[in-house]
Amino acid sequence: MITVTVFNHAGGAGKTSLTLNVGHELALGGLRVLLIDLDPQANLTGWLGVDGVVREQTVYPVAVDGQPLPAPVRVHGLDLIPAQVGLAVAEGQMMGRVGAQGRLRRALQDVQDRYDVVLIDSPPSLGQLAILGALAADRMVVPVPTRQKGVDALPGLQGAFAEYREVRPDLTVALYVPTLYDSRRLHDREVLADLRAHLSPIATPVPQREAVWLDSTAQGAPVGVYAPGSPVHADIKVLTADVARAVGLTYAGSVA
Repeated sequence: MITVTVFNHAGGAGKTSLTLNVGHELALGGLRVLLIDLDPQANLTGWLGVDGVVREQTVYPVAVDGQPLPAPVRVHGLDLIPAQVGLAVAEGQMMGRVGAQGRLRRALQDVQDRYDVVLIDSPPSLGQLAILGALAADRMVVPVPTRQKGVDALPGLQGAFAEYREVRPDLTVALYVPTLYDSRRLHDREVLADLRAHLSPIATPVPQREAVWLDSTAQGAPVGVYAPGSPVHADIKVLTADVARAVGLTYAGSVA
């Protein structure tokens, strides 16, 4: 089992879309996939059409009390540990508990025979829940928008990674993923060139095709369910292959 945390402390980078759609594509390819929503805003949970979640179904009992992972929700061929707003309480409560930041990693060891890959959607912060997700990872995947704000966020990311490596010296970024890319814009092309000059390894940029992404989340379904065979679905297949190769997953493409 490989645990991959999708991480960026800045919002709007594409973490949740990447987690949801790469996870679904890997499941279509026959892998056993667990998604974990660590964001109290619960976008991953909502975008999969899951509602009515109570706090005990989230990672809250794991992080705060050291309990095993709760039973996942099964949706679109994926297992999901959902989130809800009450998960935010864990931020303060974890700070008073020794070893709390490593509890998700330990809990995942108990389910390693059930899954081929775990994808963790990290919150847009550098708080306790983000640390929980980072320290649980075998590999990190970092989406970076091809915008100036994406470049501006990089020093904060590098500083956070340096701190995490004091606890987990083996923690590495397996892949940087340029997102929201529009090749027609000079700015995007310049930022992409800058990212390629300073970051490695780096994925094929994910084009900005907002309509299908937004409509699929509104329908509570991955793109591969909402618009199979669409250009966006083709983009996701390329992205999934890049992620799988970077983190060491055997993935030959979906069977759908």
